[in-house]
Amino acid sequence: MMEFTLGIEEEYQVINPETRELISHDQQLVSRGEALLPDRVKAELHESQVEVDTSICRDISEAEDQIKMLRRTVCGMADELGFAIGAAGTHPFSTWHTQRITANPRYDEIITELQDAARSNLIFGMHVHVGIPDRHVALQMANAMRYFLPHLYALSSNSPFWEGRNTGFRSFRSRVFDKFPRTGIPDHFETLAEYDGYVDLLVKTKCIDSAKKIWWDIRVHPIYPTVEVRVCDVMLRADETIAIAALVQALVAKLHKLREANLSFNSYRRMLINENKWRAGRYGIHGKLIDFGKETEVPCKDLIMEMLDFVDDVSVSLNSRKHLSYIEQMIKTGTGADRQLNVYEETGDLLKVVDFVIEETKYGI
Repeated sequence: MMEFTLGIEEEYQVINPETRELISHDQQLVSRGEALLPDRVKAELHESQVEVDTSICRDISEAEDQIKMLRRTVCGMADELGFAIGAAGTHPFSTWHTQRITANPRYDEIITELQDAARSNLIFGMHVHVGIPDRHVALQMANAMRYFLPHLYALSSNSPFWEGRNTGFRSFRSRVFDKFPRTGIPDHFETLAEYDGYVDLLVKTKCIDSAKKIWWDIRVHPIYPTVEVRVCDVMLRADETIAIAALVQALVAKLHKLREANLSFNSYRRMLINENKWRAGRYGIHGKLIDFGKETEVPCKDLIMEMLDFVDDVSVSLNSRKHLSYIEQMIKTGTGADRQLNVYEETGDLLKVVDFVIEETKYGI
């Protein structure tokens, strides 16, 4: 039986606790992190960012332990260095053009190619890897998983502010990232040969030097034997991260189970899925998504509950039912975006919003 191992990456904001602005940590967090947890704490494009990666986790409980340990460690190191850590898809008011770029040949190359599209990419996401050793099967899982990306995006929405403005979106992060090439919902690829041919053509014509520069919302990872879901904002609470990681794992496991039984899952065109993604970013869980089969609008919250029912049978073997149940609480209390907006409506003060993000980031760890 396939194990559906897990890996999770989270990108955090490094914040000046006095001004509440983003601040460069001069790679001090990475240096300390490398000494404490080799390969688990990493630099990002901007010096006011830091990334944490779990190791390969056998199940969601191990992933939970690691994510909470990583948050605890990074928050502790930041406290010692005079910084604070925030987990939100965008910072409420810091501006991108005041941020320092991390000195690294890879980032230099990206800046040279993409210019302000890269410099302005001051966003923070969460990626979930699910182990699928066979690349042919992984591509089939990625094809089928595309349908669920807007649902996951809505549930993770946690970036309502951008450069001091209430954007009107529950998640503005994707609007920023869309300036990059090769982002968003990918096309459906019939075969692995078709996908590899696409990558080979881009390399041959010098669009990219490797498949690592394909930044879709879901991809067959170019190095690791995983399907990687990249659509989500980084979330306020570790419990939210784990709930969505458990849902991603369960969806892949359920789709794989259907495949093993020679049952197919409908594949919808990219342009249709994009309609749902737009709605998810604009309204979060409070809007309606399109049920393509019924050709009608359905409340997003209802579709999320249907998703939980869809994966319920595999959640038993994955030992993830407890973690998935937290999603019902997220629907009741609101996403990170909802809660950030509530603070802003109550106080009218973006400094208070940053304080809230900092506190929520440490909740339950």
